[in-house]
Amino acid sequence: MTPITALDLTGFTAREPGVWTDQQGLVLSVHFFPLVPDLPARLDGPERLRAGLARGVARADGGLIEAELGRVDGVPAVRQLVKVPRPGGHGQVFLGSWTVPKAGCSTVLKVQAAEGATTGMREAMVMARVGPADYFRPHPYDPGAGGGLPYHVGDHEEWDAQFPDHPLTLVRTALRRITPTVTLDERFKALPPFGG
Repeated sequence: MTPITALDLTGFTAREPGVWTDQQGLVLSVHFFPLVPDLPARLDGPERLRAGLARGVARADGGLIEAELGRVDGVPAVRQLVKVPRPGGHGQVFLGSWTVPKAGCSTVLKVQAAEGATTGMREAMVMARVGPADYFRPHPYDPGAGGGLPYHVGDHEEWDAQFPDHPLTLVRTALRRITPTVTLDERFKALPPFGG
């Protein structure tokens, strides 16, 4: 089903093949896509890649919080943190993912969590500290981009410690913990690299 052959599932309960949940409301899933990855640029062009990702997420009415290059089990990959409007309700859903692209396919590890009944507390408290003028900023990856959810400093990692139960904090923490435990199938690792 996926080239991910092992990962640390401590605290998670299986819901269906490839999907797990925990008591904090996190949803962890693994995916395999037997298609050329739809990344907007090669991994060795981080500026183009980040700008293209920011535009793509904005077109889908979301907001790219951050995109970083790294490795999953030694294989080049891109990590994204994204926020999207919660379907059929108020608030947002936060998604963290690693996409491990190859020339003709990719595998994705995704963690997501939605805001509950109370929304906007983190944003309001951070805005009160930094002031409205310094809260909203042009997107660092694509300053001229419009549309989607706005980019703001309330999503920065520096605030996570003050909001340990916020879904964005939970997603970041889970992704950071799980990623080093991922093992990929050696046949997948040997496939030709993604060329963009």
